[in-house]
Amino acid sequence: MGTNMRNTLVTQELDLRSALFLAAVCGQTYMQFNNKDGLFLVPKAYSIAGEFTAKAYDSSELRFGFVLTSDRASILAFRGSGSAVDWVSDFIAQQTAYRPVKNIGLTHKGFTDIYMSARNQIFDILKQLPTDKPLFLTGHSLGGALATLASIDIASNSGFTAPIVYTFGAPRVGDPKFVRNYNSIVGTHWRFQNEFDIVPHLPTLVYQSPKTKQTYYYMHVKGEVKRSFRMGSIAGNHVLSSYFADLSREDPAFAVSICAEPPGWCPDIET
Repeated sequence: MGTNMRNTLVTQELDLRSALFLAAVCGQTYMQFNNKDGLFLVPKAYSIAGEFTAKAYDSSELRFGFVLTSDRASILAFRGSGSAVDWVSDFIAQQTAYRPVKNIGLTHKGFTDIYMSARNQIFDILKQLPTDKPLFLTGHSLGGALATLASIDIASNSGFTAPIVYTFGAPRVGDPKFVRNYNSIVGTHWRFQNEFDIVPHLPTLVYQSPKTKQTYYYMHVKGEVKRSFRMGSIAGNHVLSSYFADLSREDPAFAVSICAEPPGWCPDIET
């Protein structure tokens, strides 16, 4: 099956304007989380198709993203790490069989547990959307890991067989078998990675559990788009606003135009 899939896969060309727009959408997943009432801003021409929660390591139910839709496309956006609790999940780096797609490989248990707790909500939302429009998946940091897990699931188990994935500063998600299968099933994944950002280097290629001493192997999925910016701190090299500022320099006029309405929905590029 893998060979046939590769022959029929269509990869969408990298589009920096799409990346810039989706980075701004990612910013609103943090807004949704940080606002007590869950309010966030929606870009012009889009409406909210649904929102979803997920369980972090301590089993607390937290807002983790939303689905937007327009006449032209739909967007599934995942939040990155918004609290210390999320980072505990990030570092549960033992691996588990990825259940939504049979015999696909092993994935990071912490990320997978979060995604699986949101999966039913996400699929319920997607069932309401027309499958003849493109579906974009996006996320920053932990959100990029969740978008990766979701995209192979959605490509395999829904009417959206050709999701288009843009991630920013995402960590590694799975073992070599998972990555090999992912790359043959998901046609388009563009993985933006600042070379000075520590998060994309986690988990390490060879990870040994401090508890069990078991060894796990991690690889990145395809589509690396290497970026290079230094912001003076470990956090500064990773935060979404730094990725957004970096991409804005490629096309300043477009950045201004998409940020104009609604006012304030783009990340603050001065942070």
